Amino acid sequence: MLKVQEVIRYQGMTRVPLAPAMIQGLINLRGQIVTAIDLRRRLELAPREADQLPMNVVVRGDDGAVSLLVDEIGDVVEIQEDIYERPPETLKGVARELVQGCTNSRSGCSWSSTPKRPSTSPAPRTAPPEKGQ
Repeated sequence: MLKVQEVIRYQGMTRVPLAPAMIQGLINLRGQIVTAIDLRRRLELAPREADQLPMNVVVRGDDGAVSLLVDEIGDVVEIQEDIYERPPETLKGVARELVQGCTNSRSGCSWSSTPKRPSTSPAPRTAPPEKGQ
């Protein structure tokens, strides 16, 4: 299960050659090297504006820490699992695969992703057409 370790402002990153597009890079978190995953890319959303720096939500699981790059952060709250509802039918694509449930509260909508470390595998793609077709 992933637990939020901390929330920090954007930090400069070291690019990782040949990494999937969702891997924004590596950050140095007080001597610990942490992979930063751009959730916009992972969820196949439009890129953020060039002047908009993301925030880092550092989560820790059994395999260590990973940073999730998000547009903004409201509150980090703990919600009982039994109040989550199924994701809405309007949720499509990769997001549908990753989101397990959602709930509404006074502060807005919250969602629960898969309890495992966020997948860094790219979304499955269809093979490109063969030459000459």
